[in-house]
Amino acid sequence: MTSPASHPRVEIEYCTQCRWMLRAAWMAQELLTTFESELGEVALRPGTGGVFEVRVDGEPVWSRAAEGRFQEIAELKRRVRDRVAPDRDLGHADRPARS
Repeated sequence: MTSPASHPRVEIEYCTQCRWMLRAAWMAQELLTTFESELGEVALRPGTGGVFEVRVDGEPVWSRAAEGRFQEIAELKRRVRDRVAPDRDLGHADRPARS
C-alpha cells in the first residue's frame, strides 16, 4: 500500500462571502467517496471575491470564473478522474448528461 503523501492532493477554494462552504464540503465528500484509494487528501481553502476553484496538485481542474457556472458533480468527477486515475470507469458519471 502506498502512503497518502504519494497520492494527489485536491484543493477546493471557495468564497466565504458567498457562503459556498457547504457546496465545497459536499464536493469534497463526493470526491473522497469516489476516489477513496486514489487521493491523498482533499483540502478546503477559504477565499473571497466569488472564487470557486478546484485544483489537483496545484493544477486547475475547474474555475467557476473561467467556466461561468458551477460544475455538475459528475463533470467534476470526470475531470478529477482524468488527472488521478485515467483508466478508471466511473459508471453512470461517465455517461453524458441528457439534453
